[in-house]
Amino acid sequence: MFGNYLIGLREGLEASLVVCILVAYLVKTGHREALRPIWIGVSVAVLVALGFGAGLEFGSQEMTFKAQEALGGSLSVVAVCLVTWMVFWMRRTARFLKSELQGKLDAALRLGTGALVATAFLAVGREGLETSLFVWTSVHAAGSDSGNTDPLIGALLGLATAVFLGWLFYRGALKINLAKFFTWTGAMLVVVAAGVLAYGVHDLQEADFIPGIKSLAFDISSTVPPDSWYGTVLKGVFNFQPDPTVLQVTVWALYLIPTLALFFAPVGFAKSAGSAAPAAAAKNAATKDEGQKAVHEQGESADDGARGGDRTDGDGERLRDGARRAGSSPVGDQG
Repeated sequence: MFGNYLIGLREGLEASLVVCILVAYLVKTGHREALRPIWIGVSVAVLVALGFGAGLEFGSQEMTFKAQEALGGSLSVVAVCLVTWMVFWMRRTARFLKSELQGKLDAALRLGTGALVATAFLAVGREGLETSLFVWTSVHAAGSDSGNTDPLIGALLGLATAVFLGWLFYRGALKINLAKFFTWTGAMLVVVAAGVLAYGVHDLQEADFIPGIKSLAFDISSTVPPDSWYGTVLKGVFNFQPDPTVLQVTVWALYLIPTLALFFAPVGFAKSAGSAAPAAAAKNAATKDEGQKAVHEQGESADDGARGGDRTDGDGERLRDGARRAGSSPVGDQG
């Protein structure tokens, strides 16, 4: 339940902040008449997200067992990819989200009502579709199809909390460090996504899309019974399975460890690391060019000195020629 609450809270808060930014900017700039198209766009986005989730739920019930497992496993992989991209995107661009949305809103105001509806729909719709997909896959992984509605209740409570927090942000009654909030909730969401990915692999194995369903990494069902309270907590938070396959554990580790390492790396780490070598090469090239230039200048100075020496020797020859001519004059001329 906690894992699904976290999904609803994290994804819902992003959508709530987007709506708060749009509404606050219109009110501040005196464009209250544009609020109605904004709310229409937000409402359509919410309905599309709910319809998408309902389609996944009721559409999958008409499938065979293997088809359900194949669909659930495939969508789990897609959901993890989308959520991972979203987490890194928000971490990198959260500081510029307000100015970006305001720029799009200014352009929409010049275009008219339809553009305002589209702006709100696109801004909220992406979050809504991601939320529906990830909540459905997480609820499916938690086994709500067997009568357990706790995962769905957790997701709805998370969304309700996100809406309430968004309203408090808009009213100015709540101020928190959003950078830290999105960092830590993003890290926890990566952990949840790792469990969803592992369960998706298990679904694909049960659908005979991937081999190895009988190759277990370990089996601690007797130590951590799935129906115990702590087994339920581990299942709800981390999608923990007491008897995972070797491939499940491998995929879980290969996703979780590198993703968390990259997520907690300083922003721009890869860029600075990638530019360090070219910068050093450019510095070495500049040093080499300066050395070659100095050698060239020294060579030119030596050539100039040599040419200066030739001019001196030429002057000396002319002086000696003049002396010989003077010495060869007849003595009688002197007298």
